[in-house]
Amino acid sequence: MTQQITLIKDKILSDNYFTLHNITYDLTRKDGEVIRHKREVYDRGNGATILLYNAKKKTVVLIRQFRVAT
Repeated sequence: MTQQITLIKDKILSDNYFTLHNITYDLTRKDGEVIRHKREVYDRGNGATILLYNAKKKTVVLIRQFRVAT
């Protein structure tokens, strides 16, 4: 997935127990179209994830999804 991301603004809305960011960024698609997005993102520190594995088929489940990092 080759998409170019340009950070426009990162404003902290709250810095209490968790940090809440209001992030504005431009995403340039493969066809050259630029789309502006705004997201509210909680920064909760370190996290964990799992990898779904089908033992019978010996396969894993993978997805392709853009996620805004904080």
